[in-house]
Amino acid sequence: MCEQQYQPRLYLLSPEGIDDLDQAARTILESTGLNVHHPEARQLMMARGARAAEGARLVIPSSLVDRALGTAPREVTIYDRLGRPAMPLGPHRIYFGTGSDLMQTRDLDTGQRRPSTLSDVARAAHLCDALPEIDFVMSFALPHDVSEEDVEPQQYHAMVSSTTKPVIMTSYSGRPTLARQHAMACLVAGDEASFRRRPTYILYGQFVSPLQHDQGALDRLLFCADHEIPLIYVPTIMPGASGPLTLAGSLALAVAESLAGLVLQQARRPGAPFIFGACVSPLDMRTMLFPYGSPEWRASDLALAEVAREYGLPVFGTGGATDSTLVDAQAGAEYASSLLVAALAGTNLIHDVGYLDSGITGSLESIVLGAEVTRWVKQFMRGLAVSPETLALDVIQEVGPAGSFLSHRHTLRHLRRDVWAPQVSTRQPHGEWQAAGGNGYAQRAQAQARQLLQSHQPEPLDPSLDRSLRNLAHLAGWQTSSAAPGA
Repeated sequence: MCEQQYQPRLYLLSPEGIDDLDQAARTILESTGLNVHHPEARQLMMARGARAAEGARLVIPSSLVDRALGTAPREVTIYDRLGRPAMPLGPHRIYFGTGSDLMQTRDLDTGQRRPSTLSDVARAAHLCDALPEIDFVMSFALPHDVSEEDVEPQQYHAMVSSTTKPVIMTSYSGRPTLARQHAMACLVAGDEASFRRRPTYILYGQFVSPLQHDQGALDRLLFCADHEIPLIYVPTIMPGASGPLTLAGSLALAVAESLAGLVLQQARRPGAPFIFGACVSPLDMRTMLFPYGSPEWRASDLALAEVAREYGLPVFGTGGATDSTLVDAQAGAEYASSLLVAALAGTNLIHDVGYLDSGITGSLESIVLGAEVTRWVKQFMRGLAVSPETLALDVIQEVGPAGSFLSHRHTLRHLRRDVWAPQVSTRQPHGEWQAAGGNGYAQRAQAQARQLLQSHQPEPLDPSLDRSLRNLAHLAGWQTSSAAPGA
């Protein structure tokens, strides 16, 4: 008997449904078009066959989409800070990480919600470095104690000095700041050529929906193409506000907008690495917030993963986020459902693990909650291995009727690998739980976060490299995560 590995999968669309979304997106690009507020990008697109319409609008023929899909790489590999391959983004290769730029942080020491600081970026990365369930890091905090032109370089330094894991960076401060940030990444990689061979970060780029590709977003896109920086270029669409209220209509719009970015990038540099995706969730008309826990977002992530596989592109999605302001039952339910659906969909990069408060607030205990659920999901996604060893017919024969498998060597051999064991969740009987303090999940997650920050030491940067990075980031005297307050 040959060993067979059966892994769970979840599908939403039929082949016809995928084709319907693709054709609808192409129709939007060919008939409606999009505004391209970037003279250089407009000229580039028109030289490739796009047609100018009124104002800043361009219409993109389907042939340009086909050409771009033909040159974009089918698999993108991201490396860690030490130059080791960490995330090959092929079909159904899934990885989990935090999100970026949260305005508020719920302080681990005081429990109070306060504006985020640079130290929060470092502490989150430090904690993620200690959590094997987390595969990549984003900043998780938008520091209020850093000047606007230095935010991204200082976020990047805080992360690479606190973890060896791959980084996904945002960029909003303009091309000169992005160039500084990329120069830092090239120092980490060794030089520009080494970075192109072994990219250690991905740039997350957004633009203004619907169908508005602004100067800043396209500056970032062209810079990434020129330097072969893996690019996530995704729209954020709120059905009923920036897209049709019907999910199918907003998904068609999302596919069109992501494809437009692909066409622009591949026109600039064929073969530059591109990551497909979108964030689609209806606007909550009562609160005017963008809900992270909505079932519509889960369905959109599932559909977009299927479309991305049809295109042969890596895909970016969302999981481990909640609209609750605290680590509570709502957060646990929304973390679990979103992480499981994204994993079953085969989404390559599942980000926002640890988000609270509809993407406004984060906390270290929320990252611990996300990691615990992610461990469960990773165990579930291993599926079922069927082989002579796992069927264990010889063991069953040996133990026989009324026997016990408890002390059998087969049980011992498989115990740690094949059985999920909670780290923060509890299975204690009531009396033991009460004797241990009777703490709820949030308190236990806080305790684990403190313990990991105190016991885990990230791989340090070479001192000379660190000095060079600090110079580029305009840092003087700032301490890394291991010396950050409360760490």
